Amino acid sequence: MFYVVVEAAIYQNDRWLIIKRSEQEPHAAGLLALVGGKVDLDDPADNILEQALRREIREEIALEVGALRYIKSVSFPLPDDQIVLETIFLCRPLNGTPHAVSADEVAEIYWMTTEEVLHHPEAPDYLRDQIRCAAQLIKQEPG
Repeated sequence: MFYVVVEAAIYQNDRWLIIKRSEQEPHAAGLLALVGGKVDLDDPADNILEQALRREIREEIALEVGALRYIKSVSFPLPDDQIVLETIFLCRPLNGTPHAVSADEVAEIYWMTTEEVLHHPEAPDYLRDQIRCAAQLIKQEPG
């Protein structure tokens, strides 16, 4: 069995939107993370990664984002012989003020610089890697 996961590296004013995952979350509880979640493979409206990510962002932090730019995809095994395929996109806020819609998913929201994420004790290595990759894309943008 496998899961498809999408995540957003949301960037504005030299800062990344980072969430602290709820302690109730089954995976990475209480850790810092990008906004995102599982793609519902049984829902035809969710079978396009970008649509699924926009839905996750709205459901978790009530934010609309602009264009999504592909960063990278990775896969990794879970302890129960399942595989996760994760795709990360870069985007910027368009409308709304981000806030935790459900405390069961998102405990807190932070705007952090790249350096703050890279040196935060609750930032897992994979988040640091995601932010490094996203920051490289930002550096390549014109102007």
